[in-house]
Amino acid sequence: MHARFYAPDLAGDLSPVALPEEEARHLTRVLRLGAGDEVTVFDGRGHQWLARVEHVSRGRVIVRPLRAVAPAPEPSVTVTLAQAVLKADLMDEVVRDLTMLGVAAVQPVVSERTEIGIPTLRRGRRIDRWRRIAIASAKQSGRAVVPDIRAPLGFAELVAEDRAGPRLMLVEPRAAGGSRLPAAVLGEKGKPTSATVLVGPEGGWTPGEIAFAERGGFGLLTLGQRTLRADAAPLVALSVLQFLWGDL
Repeated sequence: MHARFYAPDLAGDLSPVALPEEEARHLTRVLRLGAGDEVTVFDGRGHQWLARVEHVSRGRVIVRPLRAVAPAPEPSVTVTLAQAVLKADLMDEVVRDLTMLGVAAVQPVVSERTEIGIPTLRRGRRIDRWRRIAIASAKQSGRAVVPDIRAPLGFAELVAEDRAGPRLMLVEPRAAGGSRLPAAVLGEKGKPTSATVLVGPEGGWTPGEIAFAERGGFGLLTLGQRTLRADAAPLVALSVLQFLWGDL
């Protein structure tokens, strides 16, 4: 199996392309590859190529695509996972694992119980970090698509956004208010083309947030009778939905 590298500047033909600096370092310093070695490169948009390393110099690697290679198939339902921002390490792990499972986009959300605000998120460059984690996870898992790691939104902004496809809010089994929908029922409603799944922070949603989201068109979704950890909930939700929609 060839080592995989992210090459976002691939033109879709046999033109040589430079790897990003971080990818070049990984190729030369970690894997000790050099000119003449064959590798797999992908553009993060669903295209993948067998390529040959043509040139290596300090901090720069040029590869030439040889032929297109079919990537691992993407899920048939495009899922945006809107995640209330978790503590740093937990959010890193969620982004990594959601990428591995095939999510199309991760939308960070700042809710009432989120411990960090939007200005701090932007100043701390966490979005850039999550994008790097998504690239690394796509490389490891065999995906040719890197999910869109979006700029953070406030909870109210997220609820007011585009309402295409079903919008589901994951709630605890005993969450107050509203009519909760067991996940199994979704399998009886037919497969959508896209969906948004909203998952809460440590401590869960407030009753006001649940009521606001329901008024805004979100269906309230439960995953059984046990309360899941905040970092486990998005992974379980995505896995269950993919199973119901035939993507596992």
